[in-house]
Amino acid sequence: MTSPTTGPTSQPTSPKTRTNRSLIEPGPGLMSGLRDLRHHVSLAPVSAGLVAAIFGCTGPALIIINGAGEAGLSEELITSWIFGIYVFGGLISVVLGLLYKMPVTGAWSIPGAVLVVGALADFEFSEMVGAFLAAGVLVLALGLTGLLPRLATWLPVPIVMAMIAGALIRFATGVVDAGISTPAIVIAAAVGYLLLTRFVRSVPGVVGALVFGVVASLATGAFGSTEADFTLSAPQFVAPTFDVNAIVAVAIPLAVLVIGAENAQATGVLMAEKYAPPVNAMTLISGVGGILASLFGGHNANIAGPMTAICSSEQAGENRDGRYVATVVNGALFALFGVFAGVAVALVSALPPTLIAAVAGLAMIGVLISAFRGAFGGATFQTGAFTALVIAMSGVTILNISAPLWALLGGVLVSLAIESKDFKAGADDHPDR
Repeated sequence: MTSPTTGPTSQPTSPKTRTNRSLIEPGPGLMSGLRDLRHHVSLAPVSAGLVAAIFGCTGPALIIINGAGEAGLSEELITSWIFGIYVFGGLISVVLGLLYKMPVTGAWSIPGAVLVVGALADFEFSEMVGAFLAAGVLVLALGLTGLLPRLATWLPVPIVMAMIAGALIRFATGVVDAGISTPAIVIAAAVGYLLLTRFVRSVPGVVGALVFGVVASLATGAFGSTEADFTLSAPQFVAPTFDVNAIVAVAIPLAVLVIGAENAQATGVLMAEKYAPPVNAMTLISGVGGILASLFGGHNANIAGPMTAICSSEQAGENRDGRYVATVVNGALFALFGVFAGVAVALVSALPPTLIAAVAGLAMIGVLISAFRGAFGGATFQTGAFTALVIAMSGVTILNISAPLWALLGGVLVSLAIESKDFKAGADDHPDR
């Protein structure tokens, strides 16, 4: 049995090395993860999982709730959509977290939701569901090829880290924007974060941010009213129909977003925290999750970049081998959110958006510092890394493909053009690539 204090993450290996004989990278196993779970349970990873769940179950959920409502979908279909993406996204967290004892966290694609909501007016919902199903099949097929782990070994770490920094910096700047709108709430959250970080280092600063922010929200009357119905959600099976235009406009971009935005961000974050991410397993389960979620009208369930960033950061504890607890907690809360979608939607609508933004941004501080250090702390791939940073920060979307994938592509192309010696040096260091 793997020791509670030493796990598979203490000796990272390259993704390629671990996938030579199997499509799914070997891990300690579900039973090992379950047995050691209690040894790692503490305030830090539990609170990090809670913060990740609060972030993932609040503002992002409103994108779907509002967009689907404006498109005329029934409350039953919206509830089923929420059920599909949160229940299966949560199960991805629990399964991969326990299987690899690593904070590989599932959810659903936020930019994918924006893409999908924008296309609801152009297609019948059954055609959209067909596109969701096709996207899951595309991701699964790519995972079955086993090509992604090999590709991951060729991506320079500084460029990946710069992409992560650029993609996640919006959460940090979101704290400033929120502070302008509701200074009392955001200042209270920041004070709570600083006090715990300075004087109670055993408790993550984001806990103080959440507690102080909630108190300030109550004091200022920022919480909305709720009329929650505490009943289980009743998911509906939605029969797909297939339309070529919907597959081209929705399925292909959605599959690219899952791989190029969510999985790429999560892989980069895990690498920054000195983990060896199971790239192919992450791809395969994202495909399966997309297929299963589509059966209930959900656009996908996959590995999630922002939630992985929170659960894998120092906010989840100094012991890296125990941070998977945060992922398991996050996954369980995600699944509960989906099961009780009716009450969950009401509660989410009552939380002040600025409190959500403040807590999410403060939770990203450690991740961003690590990403910037990984991108610009060395002497190689610096121009490529800077290119990736600014493209990711721009948030540009071209051909329905979001900025993170373009950031990786642009950074690699620039480095190939003017920093080819760095690739040669990397090949000498890794002759098996």
